[in-house]
Amino acid sequence: MEPLRHYLEDRWVAGEGESIPVHDATTGDIVAAVCHGGLDLAAAYTHARAVGGPALRELSFAQRAAVLKKLSVVIHENRESLIDVSRQGGTTRGDAKFDIDGASGTLSYYAWLGRGLGDGRVLLDGDAEPVLRSKRFVAQHVWVSRHGVGVHINAYNFPAWGMAEKLAVALLAGVPVITKPAPATAPLATRIVELWVEAGVLPPGALALVNGEPRTLLDHVGPQDAVAFTGSAETGRLIRSHPAVVRHATRVNVEADSVNAAVVGPDVEPGSDVFWMFVNQTATEITQKAGQKCTATRRVLVPESLREAVVEALVERLSTSTVGDPAEKGTRVGPVVDAAAQRRVQEGLATLEAAGTRLWSGEAPSEGAFVAPTLLEVASDTAVVHEREVFGPVACLLLYSGSAEEAVQIVARGGGGLVCSLYSDDRQWAESVVLGLAPWHGRIHWGSKRVHDQSPGPGVVLPALVHGGPGRAGGGEELGGLRGLQLYQQRTVIQGDRGLLPRILPVSTE
Repeated sequence: MEPLRHYLEDRWVAGEGESIPVHDATTGDIVAAVCHGGLDLAAAYTHARAVGGPALRELSFAQRAAVLKKLSVVIHENRESLIDVSRQGGTTRGDAKFDIDGASGTLSYYAWLGRGLGDGRVLLDGDAEPVLRSKRFVAQHVWVSRHGVGVHINAYNFPAWGMAEKLAVALLAGVPVITKPAPATAPLATRIVELWVEAGVLPPGALALVNGEPRTLLDHVGPQDAVAFTGSAETGRLIRSHPAVVRHATRVNVEADSVNAAVVGPDVEPGSDVFWMFVNQTATEITQKAGQKCTATRRVLVPESLREAVVEALVERLSTSTVGDPAEKGTRVGPVVDAAAQRRVQEGLATLEAAGTRLWSGEAPSEGAFVAPTLLEVASDTAVVHEREVFGPVACLLLYSGSAEEAVQIVARGGGGLVCSLYSDDRQWAESVVLGLAPWHGRIHWGSKRVHDQSPGPGVVLPALVHGGPGRAGGGEELGGLRGLQLYQQRTVIQGDRGLLPRILPVSTE
């Protein structure tokens, strides 16, 4: 079996030394391998900075956008073959489309955004401001491309989307990328890069691919570079404390663990549109991608008066999620990514169950890395339910009185999250919860009767919106339209003659 290759300095290279096996999540068979020894990563950084950076900075925003559009088209045109490759990671057809279409869609969005920026290469940050009493001597804040590399360390759950969303922002900002997929789903990420290279749409030096787990990946970062990581909070801490990162004050963006919550308001009536909005969206967030989503719902807060109705409806909805071979028609939930992930989920599930009660559990095949969707009930003052994220199809029901203040206090015990969803038509109650939880989350999803048939759900990460969260969630921000570019840009204030500044800036400073 030929190991997965690496793309460094605009050429494909093979690694050396011991290989890391890559397994099929459904059968357990070894389907690929990764060797990461013998790679000249220092040369890869130098090539990206010396070749990729200048090539991208030479392009206008509109020209960079054209590159992103071509990357999007390549993914879309090869959608079916990429779905087949993604089956190795245990994804159903629906889950594979979610990942692959998310990748092409995000690239396309940033292409559209870049086209609107036109021929400029610099972004203004506000208007020119007078300095002291002078009307002629002014100051203008601008965003300019940094002369570094974007080092992207991606998670296994979204090998296409996760790679593309980081790449789209960096390339539009004019910064080359070194991307490292998680070994467990590296075949899909590698195949996408192969297709991009074959299509000849990348500027020279704009992208490098490193497979495996090379321990020296971050040894070469410098003061102009930025590291974007998605994964565990523990690994995020290691990245932030890496000697090279600390020495050079290298920018780091971390998207980590998140014990996301869904909160049902006391005004929600069983059988109402809002009630079924909550049930359907929560069930989707528990089971989609076998629960391997950073935005998946882990805690479900329900007023005591609605407990029976919610449990009955959620169990009924979850019961329709057939677990099995993702290649078989009718399968809604495939396996988790590999046997190691399965063990972690089972250990976490046992810890939660020891603190609570199992309300319902589905059936799953005994062979393969399968985990049955499970709904538990745990007392809301139990510490472990707020501290332990089980990265699989598992959620815990927590009862509360219905008080907005109590709901905020319970959810905030998670220490910060990516997204919290609430469901209510009571404006006063919802206002208290939204504003109370906003400091603890990167995004709040409010479901009500006016949008019950329009919302994509809390788990859909839209490129126009910020993705990230404080505290436990890593403290980072990705996407958010043009906000995402700031990780790869330097904000600088230029002071000078009001009449001369417009000649070097993209638009008038008036």
